[in-house]
Amino acid sequence: MLAIAIQLFIAAFSSFLVVGLVSLYDPGAVDGYQTEVAVTGDGADDLVEVAIRQEGLSARQYDAASAQQAFDRGDVAAVLRTSRTDEGQLFVHVTAPEEGLETTLLVVQLRDALKDLERTERLANADAGRLAETPLFVPSAIQASPYVGFTYTVLLPLLCFLPVFISGSIVVDSLIEERDRGTLTLLRVAPLSLTEIVDAKVAATAALAPLQAVAWMVLLAVNGTSIATPTALVTLVAALSLLVVGVGAIVALVAPDRRQAQLCYSISIVGALVVASLLPEHPANTVAKFAMGSSTGTSWALLAGYCLAGIAAVVALRRIVGGLDTDSL
Repeated sequence: MLAIAIQLFIAAFSSFLVVGLVSLYDPGAVDGYQTEVAVTGDGADDLVEVAIRQEGLSARQYDAASAQQAFDRGDVAAVLRTSRTDEGQLFVHVTAPEEGLETTLLVVQLRDALKDLERTERLANADAGRLAETPLFVPSAIQASPYVGFTYTVLLPLLCFLPVFISGSIVVDSLIEERDRGTLTLLRVAPLSLTEIVDAKVAATAALAPLQAVAWMVLLAVNGTSIATPTALVTLVAALSLLVVGVGAIVALVAPDRRQAQLCYSISIVGALVVASLLPEHPANTVAKFAMGSSTGTSWALLAGYCLAGIAAVVALRRIVGGLDTDSL
């Protein structure tokens, strides 16, 4: 229940998390955020015209001395000095604060503005016949929510994988506690084998993750975030949950005490994350593709692989449990 409460806390404040992280790579998405910069030099007019089109960025033309003075006083966030060569090439030298969060946001804004300026210059040089080849046509940027990418690539995988890791930790603690208290031995009086007892614990714990994943997807759908293939996502979470819970149960039955069991489980999870980075497609990317409806053959092949891995973990667990003596637990 505490784990579920923690996830509810994260989900409740996810909007604040989204706004904070999105502002780092898309400052214009944050309403009311405005940065002013000073522009000087031969190409100041062109740069000011481009900067006006950037959300959250405003530019004013200064002479060189006044621009530096405004920067020193803190009236402007940066100074952009432009110079144009005899061949028509435009160079921009940027003076900005050395470090800090504001500098990070400023660099992102100036990067977008300078990319737009570069595109404008290329088109102008092509029209003037200065380029050997005409630049390829690039369609105009469309208006889209900057939070969409974060929701599908960060928030949704987090909500899908966090219950899986928690379920594995729960089964480790549950079995270790049963061993420490000796209740596994007491259960021998019941008409159940040790394998059936462990199977019941694994099934109950592994079912928590897909149920929570369904709840998160419903919550996202209510808030306007649609899931293209929810069945595939739930299957993926269920397979990973079965795999992680199965490995956690094996660790709990083999490790001598709680401390070593949790250490072995943590090392196994870290190792699994390293192995996942070597796959043709990271599990987080697979989740995002299924959610957005852009899954590929690789996505479906990996889903089948996760299902087989989950089944293999359960089979291995049953064999290990079958070879154990309850007197040794």
